[in-house]
Amino acid sequence: MQLPIVNSDSLAPVELAAWRGLLRAHSALVHDLDAELRTTHDLSLQEYEVLLVLAQAPDGRIRMSDLAAAVLLSQSGLTRLVDRLARAGSVERTRCQADRRGLNAELTDAGRIRLLQARPTHLAGVRSSYLDRFDEAELVVLAGFWELVLPGATAE
Repeated sequence: MQLPIVNSDSLAPVELAAWRGLLRAHSALVHDLDAELRTTHDLSLQEYEVLLVLAQAPDGRIRMSDLAAAVLLSQSGLTRLVDRLARAGSVERTRCQADRRGLNAELTDAGRIRLLQARPTHLAGVRSSYLDRFDEAELVVLAGFWELVLPGATAE
């Protein structure tokens, strides 16, 4: 299908629908998943993501700057989030062995338990709000679309 030619300061209706659909779907999904985690586990979606990244890191530890990049937060935003998780006992800050000026965030046993408790709720929400709306063939196509937009987007 060829898109109609439009000038550079506007989008064709189909382009606008695709863009708005992405933005609205993302916003609604994030809002719903966040609300469910907060209600059920007193944990925000961003806090869940931080705990998940830490759980997948070697020794449950990662440099703060790398963690900020992994969860798409500014350094100051991540600092505030890690402060909340540290007050809750889910994360500790430790000095980086390779560079004593750097700080790591480290997952505690309590944080690992919190993540394990929240995981079924989060995965059920992802499935019911998003994945279950597609069959397997459609999910393959959808994953391919995300790779076109951002190569490596679907990699672990």
